[in-house]
Amino acid sequence: MSLLSPAISSLARMRLWRIEAWKNNPVDAQREVLQDLVTSAQYTEFGRKYKFSELFTVKAFKEAVPVHEYDDLKPYIERIMQGEQYILWNSPVNWFAKSSGTSSDKSKFIPLSEESLQDCHYKGAKDVLTMYYQFNPESALLTGKGLVLGGSHNINPMNSEAQYGDLSAVLLQNSPFWAHWLRTPDLSIALMDEWESKIEKLAESTIKENVTSISGVPTWTLVLFRRILEITGKSCIADVWPALELYMHGGVSFTPYREQFAKLIGKNINYLEMYNASEGFFAAQERPGDDGMLLFTDHGIFMEFMPVSEYGKKHPQTLSLNDVEVGKNYALIISTNGGLWRYILGDTIQFVSTKPYRVRVSGRLKHYINAFGEEVIVDNTDKAIAEACRATGAVVNDYTAAPVYFSDGANGAHEWLIEFEKNPENLEAFVTELDKALQSINSDYEAKRHKSIALRMPVVHALEKGTFANWLRHRGKLGGQHKVPRLSNERKYLEEILALQQQ
Repeated sequence: MSLLSPAISSLARMRLWRIEAWKNNPVDAQREVLQDLVTSAQYTEFGRKYKFSELFTVKAFKEAVPVHEYDDLKPYIERIMQGEQYILWNSPVNWFAKSSGTSSDKSKFIPLSEESLQDCHYKGAKDVLTMYYQFNPESALLTGKGLVLGGSHNINPMNSEAQYGDLSAVLLQNSPFWAHWLRTPDLSIALMDEWESKIEKLAESTIKENVTSISGVPTWTLVLFRRILEITGKSCIADVWPALELYMHGGVSFTPYREQFAKLIGKNINYLEMYNASEGFFAAQERPGDDGMLLFTDHGIFMEFMPVSEYGKKHPQTLSLNDVEVGKNYALIISTNGGLWRYILGDTIQFVSTKPYRVRVSGRLKHYINAFGEEVIVDNTDKAIAEACRATGAVVNDYTAAPVYFSDGANGAHEWLIEFEKNPENLEAFVTELDKALQSINSDYEAKRHKSIALRMPVVHALEKGTFANWLRHRGKLGGQHKVPRLSNERKYLEEILALQQQ
């Protein structure tokens, strides 16, 4: 047992009043965050350009500063990576989170200031711990170690003082000394960049540890579980780590993986969803099983919510917290203490409640299928996959889908590539259940499927195991936070994967 565990657990519980303050006054908290951001950055190059010293209201800020995508801010970021400072933010920026780049072949480099590390990412992690202890006061979480499946980092050749890497690697590298006593594996293993060797080292180095929590992308966590069971000969992970009580996940929907985790772990544990991206820590479940994640409104990020229909307009309209509605799709627009200003994050979210403000990630602005007016988003397909698995006994590792356009001989369809962990006994029955579930979830899809007038039955290919990993390896994106894009409105990814499998 770590000597620090009782002290840290007591401190975690003592933070609760801070959480209650911004949870109960979210609009005020957001207003204060924006004022702090604008005041702090008023003497930066960006702040002088947009006259931050004259902006005193949310309305004035939105009128003065345009909405940006990454390419709009990229020239500023590249200058910072070359060594210039005080461009976007008023303190030195020497770390950059390299995005997975699933929506583009080019990686994005997100600036991370000391403030964004301490007052956003680490503060968010502390609040998650506090909320968990409030839910489970008898938890033994900190009597053992947290297993972290992090990414890698490299020295930036442009500037010896600047470094970049996956967000998880940057957070590990900058975490306080005492945090290293509470996690596993050793930093040299955690930051390895060759994932097949890394999984082997992770398995070998952690099987003798007292692991009480795990955090990481579900796909790689499952790979690690299976390798550990092979090495140990145990029947389930609970036999290896009997004190395991919590798995923290985010980045992709956990719905398709829940059954596999339950089977491999072999006992009931708690699952917490977190919304933590390179750009910031946005939300997390207060309690396991909550519908949606509590929006973090006091963590150095000012948030606006753009109706998806506004995307692509020259001057898109955005809403503040006061104006959002439950169940509608919004693109998240953020201004951060890392120097991102009115930045389109790329995720779409839906509010599940407004008292308090709880959200769920519904998809990506560019990850959807709307070739025929069906407006299918990732949240829809994740749920449909889960229902088809339940109905047929199948287990899905991963999937992607894209449209099949009209031709002379046939109307449109959705083409799916699915990698099964456990194949359905009858693939046709699985497809039927998938189609039926999607129709029940999405009325636009249902309308297009009516009598197959616009859309015929889905076309589904069952891929060999490892196909998606091979594709990610081929693109230089194997491991870490890199993910298979679930949906695309074009066929580029799907055609690449099919071509790779045929080689």
